[in-house]
This record gives sequence, structure tokens and C-alpha cells, in this order.
Amino acid sequence: MYPATVPPATINLENDSAFMADPFPAFDRWAQSSPVHRARTPDGSTVWLVTHYLDVKAALSDRRLSLNKANSRTGYRGYTLPPALDANLLNLDPPDHTRLRRLVSQAFTARRMANLRPRVQEITDDLLNAIARAGRADLIAGLAAPLPVTVIGELLGVPVAERQAFRTWTTTLISSQDPARAAAAVVDIQRYLSDLIATKRITPGDDLLTAMIAARDEDDRLSEDELTSLAFLVLWAGYEATVDLIGNGLLELLRRPGQIALLRTQPALVVNAVEELLRYTAPNPYAIRRFATEDLVVGGQTISAGDSVLLCLASAHRDPEQFPEPDILNVTRSNIGHYGFGHGIHYCLGAPLARLEAEIAIGTVLRRFPALALDDSDPPRWRSSFRSRGLLCLPVVHAVDGSRKGEAST
Repeated sequence: MYPATVPPATINLENDSAFMADPFPAFDRWAQSSPVHRARTPDGSTVWLVTHYLDVKAALSDRRLSLNKANSRTGYRGYTLPPALDANLLNLDPPDHTRLRRLVSQAFTARRMANLRPRVQEITDDLLNAIARAGRADLIAGLAAPLPVTVIGELLGVPVAERQAFRTWTTTLISSQDPARAAAAVVDIQRYLSDLIATKRITPGDDLLTAMIAARDEDDRLSEDELTSLAFLVLWAGYEATVDLIGNGLLELLRRPGQIALLRTQPALVVNAVEELLRYTAPNPYAIRRFATEDLVVGGQTISAGDSVLLCLASAHRDPEQFPEPDILNVTRSNIGHYGFGHGIHYCLGAPLARLEAEIAIGTVLRRFPALALDDSDPPRWRSSFRSRGLLCLPVVHAVDGSRKGEAST
């Protein structure tokens, strides 16, 4: 149980790799002292940081907390994109949000995700075949990154040769400490998407981007900026969090042989394990920032109209009033009510796809590599980022006949 709260103190939110390697002691201290804190983000913005589960849950669906930066009282100082990339679901409220979400939701139905399962398995097997040919591998570069990039690239219609460039640009946006590099990446992304849309107009394909272009050109349901922004969001959101979920999840499982043993003897548990890993590993430590459209009270704290609010999902998911033994990873945990994919009208459209990819990737790795272990000579390295928590690399070794060399069994 949390103790009685104390007056909120301003805290500094960090974005260095050392902090992201284990931010949970800090999150726990903040939650122990108060459900809401005054905080400062790395870009200098001042926000209200909400830490307790029930407060976060309520705030996620509170219509008085807007995603539109125009509702910021002091002007939004954080992540800024040009209009051609900014008119996306992460920055909009109803009715525009409702209209755009309806257009893109057709790509992420449960039936479509089920139909993708054989293809996701095929891509996973091909990637793991390459890993099996060496005694050492980086599971980020070899699996966690290329799997979702390939899947979302095929879904949207991005040519194979161009997918890695897009990942490089978005990684720069997430983790670069250099404003000039980030600005250059934005220019590259906008130019690339504009060229891709122009190409699809000339040579349509059987893909989501072609369908969105038709909605723009034939039905006039999208502006040109909305079209480009939606393409950007689907590409980015379609794989970035999945990379971190797969990488973080495999790291934490490899640190816990007992949990791996459970999953190997009960393979069906991997579906539940993905939910527990979403709760435990915090691929998204914070929900997208929100702006109060009127004075309101959150966690006993009065928040003024125009103030920025940041919901700490990582803290909420370790709330002892909601989760027994919250700091223990338990793949058999039941009733995992996490909000790793959001809640309410802004619930992530790509959640079914992310779950499918993580389930197949993690389950197949554990089945094919029975002697897989972390590489003690090359520890995992974390990305420097405030917005997401993910690994730069996850070095592993695998063994055949008691040796840490050769190919893994298939």
C-alpha cells in the first residue's frame, strides 16, 4: 500500500541510457511520495506526472485531457513535426480523430491479423535461420528490428530496399541528442513519404497506402497533410514499440531461466507472457502527453487549463495496489490489466499486430534455441531516449552439444 502523500516536488525526467536500463526504482520512489508530481522533461517542458494506476486509467479516457497541442497554455516545447507529418492520430481529438481512425482501422482488424499469422511466422523463421548459422547473434539487429519493419512495410507497401532507411530516420528522431540530426531526419522522412505517395498514385498496389490515397483522391476524406501524416504514423507506430517489446521481453526472460522453463513446457503460455512483458518491461514508459482543456483534479492535485499532463505507464504497471508482487515477472500472472497500448478512444490500432509479432517471435526463439543465453562478454546496451525504452543491441550465444558454438537446433 502507498503511504499518505506529501506535497508534489519537481523532479527531472531523464533520457540517458543508464537511467533507461533500470528506471523502476525512480518510478517507485515517485509513486511512493505522491500520485502526482510537478516534473520537467529533457526538452525543458514542465508537466504534471501521474504515477498511480487508477489515476492513469481515469486520465487515459478523460475527454478533458486533449492530445491537441493547441490546448497547451504555454506553448508546446516538445516533439515538433511539420504539418505534413503532424496531422496524425497522436495529435488529434474527435471529430477529426474519429474520422481518421475509421479510415485506417480496416488494416488492423482481428481477422486481418489472424490472416497475417502464417506470413509473420515465415518471416520469423527466415530471420532465425540466419541466426542459427552463427554461435553468436544480436537479437535486436537479427530479429526484433527486421521482423516488424518487414511486416509493416509489406502492409503499407514500402519497397524492401527502402525499409531500413526509414527505420534509421525514426531511430534518430527517438534517440538523437542532436537537434540538427533530428531536423534532418524529419526532412528525409517527409521527402521520402511524399515521393512514395506520388509513386503509388502512378502505380497503385494492393496495400494500405494505396487505399489511403484512394480515400484522399476519390472520396476526399483526407487532406494531403493527413494522408502523409497517417502514412508516417502507421510506419512508425507499426514497428517501434514492437521492436522494444520483443527485445526487452527476450532480455528479461533470458535473465530468468525458471520463466523460460515454464514457457517451454507450456507453449500456450506465451500469449499471457506477452501481456506480462508489456506490463513489466515498459516499452513505452509514458503515454503520449495531454493538455487540460479546463481546470480539473487528478490524484488529488488541481491541474489548470492548458497545463501538460504526462501519464507514467511504467509506474502504474508496478502499482502494488493493483498488482500483487509487482516487481516480479510472472508469466502465469492472471488479470493483467495493463495500459501498454493505451485505453479509451486512443487505444492503439496496431495492438493486435504487435501482440501477434511478439507472441510468434518470442515463442519461436524459445522453441528453436534451447541453449540460448546472454553473451557475458558483450552486455546489452540501451538506447538513450525519453519517449521509449528499448535496446540498441541484445547479444546472445547459443549452443549445440554442450558447446556455445555452431548452429542451434531447429
